[in-house]
Amino acid sequence: MTGAWSAARLVVERDLRLAFRNRAQLLHPLLFFAIVTTLFPLALSPEASRLRDVAPGVLWVAALLSSLLAIEFLFRDDAQDGTLEQYALSGQSLTWLLFAKTVSHWLLAGLPLALMSPVAAYGLGVPTSAVPGIVASVALGTVALSLLGAVTAGLTIGIRRGGALLSLLTLPLAVPLLIFGAQATARAIAGSGIAGPMYFLAAFTVLGITLAPLAAAAAVRISLE
Repeated sequence: MTGAWSAARLVVERDLRLAFRNRAQLLHPLLFFAIVTTLFPLALSPEASRLRDVAPGVLWVAALLSSLLAIEFLFRDDAQDGTLEQYALSGQSLTWLLFAKTVSHWLLAGLPLALMSPVAAYGLGVPTSAVPGIVASVALGTVALSLLGAVTAGLTIGIRRGGALLSLLTLPLAVPLLIFGAQATARAIAGSGIAGPMYFLAAFTVLGITLAPLAAAAAVRISLE
């Protein structure tokens, strides 16, 4: 029987291969993030100080909405082709397998957003010194968003056209991440310490790693019944 680590590695490898075969779906959240962060400088005054003032909110709202676009596909295709049922019947821990899927989702959606955030930040007049803090906060925040999205995606996979419901469930729960993520970004831009909001983001992430896979597995089992 395949070990737990080997099973998780196979799940991640499968998801990565499938994602790169469907590159349009992979690029959609990144293009949305780029478009949103590009439109704000065009709509507002080009004054650098004003753009820096709105940069934290723009970056985090765009990252949150882009993550929602990717979360919708987290379990949908696997539910439609019967893969989730095979996971449930495989003898492996469904919680562990869904956690592996969440990791692959972050590698495909959250990590690219974090790596793309410096480009968007430069367009909003953010100084170079703030880039490490912005990347760190977006990377950590998107981990928590992926874990939260796994739960809400599991609850809505059995609902036809559940994208709207997924957004309604996820957005209110993601508000604390938005607040502390934007605060960390604002402090990085101001040149002050970002440890405080980063600790809160880390706490949400640890809580998500502890509870979200269990909740996602329970939600998926209910949806499959």
